[in-house]
Amino acid sequence: MANAVVHFERLGKDAAALQKFYSGLFGWKVNANNPMKYGYVEPEAGGIRGGIAAGQNGVSMQTFYVEVADLQAALDKAGQLGGKTIMPVTHIPGADVSIAMVGDPEGHVVGLVLKK
Repeated sequence: MANAVVHFERLGKDAAALQKFYSGLFGWKVNANNPMKYGYVEPEAGGIRGGIAAGQNGVSMQTFYVEVADLQAALDKAGQLGGKTIMPVTHIPGADVSIAMVGDPEGHVVGLVLKK
């Protein structure tokens, strides 16, 4: 079975403005009631979960996350296929999730996720 896309993320300079924009445009329910003000987007009608937040150092980017069985193995395989590790395996505090990020041969970032 192929690996599924399980999460998307839109990061930008002004998280609150982005959250308001996407909520207004698509009718998404965005919950940013957490210490990091990360706007969780809950799926409706078969959609996937997502997040809208401020990017580190003002970086804007759009990323999708693919669920894998072994994060390090996926990072290693990406390297063998011409990609590179952008972010090593990282456990998300307070969540049963670890993530990593790879760059494809053209530099596009893809997130990897392992649910525990």
